[in-house]
Amino acid sequence: MTRTVVASAKREIVIGFDEPFCVIGERINPTGRKKLAAEMVAGNFDTVAKDVADQVAAGATMLDVNAGVTAVDPNVSEPPLLVRTIQLVQSLTDLPISIDSSVSSAIKAALEVTQGRPLVNSVTGELEKLEAILPLIKKYDVPVVAISNDETGISEDPDVRFEVARKIVQHAADYGIKPHDIVVDPLVMPIGAMATAGRQVFSLVRRLREELGVNTTCGASNISFGLPHRHGINAAFLPMAIAAGMTSAIMNPCRPQEMEAVRGANVLMGNDPSCMTWIRTYRDVQPAGATAAPAQGVAPAGDAGGGRRRGGRDARRAQVGA
Repeated sequence: MTRTVVASAKREIVIGFDEPFCVIGERINPTGRKKLAAEMVAGNFDTVAKDVADQVAAGATMLDVNAGVTAVDPNVSEPPLLVRTIQLVQSLTDLPISIDSSVSSAIKAALEVTQGRPLVNSVTGELEKLEAILPLIKKYDVPVVAISNDETGISEDPDVRFEVARKIVQHAADYGIKPHDIVVDPLVMPIGAMATAGRQVFSLVRRLREELGVNTTCGASNISFGLPHRHGINAAFLPMAIAAGMTSAIMNPCRPQEMEAVRGANVLMGNDPSCMTWIRTYRDVQPAGATAAPAQGVAPAGDAGGGRRRGGRDARRAQVGA
């Protein structure tokens, strides 16, 4: 079985086909969050600290850390800001880290300070990117996310995206990097724009597992982009992707509906032994709209004592009809 090992200074986790689904918390990312970007530029990391605490409490397996604030201030140097953010995150949690940057110098700077064995997010199939990132992956002996696009852009053809993934795996082998240290992102298209997007990614994930033997990930919320009530779509998508073989996702663990779907999939895939994680998480949870049961011997309000007699007759009827 393919096992991708990531670790902090104190904790090791395994991404694998027979492991619980790896939830990579996406919140520490200023992309599209101008307020957070402005705070980070100003040296204010209060929101970052809150995002760490919230994602840990929600059940994230590891945390993605991104410091790309150029949309707010293009003059900010990303490497020192990423280093500072990672050092803060490491001081607040022992979860492993995913170093998230498209800037090779920022990835290199982050690798020098990140404890344990982080995941690098990411490399693409562009030759320039491969030759910049893969030597770092080999030098620091860390796994990497491989995104299935190259110089030609993002193809809508799943066969093309598969071949880009194959190219990255083969190129990595030239550097001595094994497939178990490559986590492929097959690129999830928005279902609202491409009706076949769901079927495409499920088929791709199966091929990547069976033909290349690699673990997989995705930006889970991409599937629902542009649609209303996005979390309902995401919560349906995740267990279907898990059943197809996907082993991790970059997602928001603070969405209970989506985390419940992941935990339920872990149970049904046999990756939650004795259902213990499910039981620990949900044994005291009341169903939505549920009210506390009346005390024994006390009729519900408005029943005037007749509820037990009617209940008795109903119970006898049920027994007769059973």
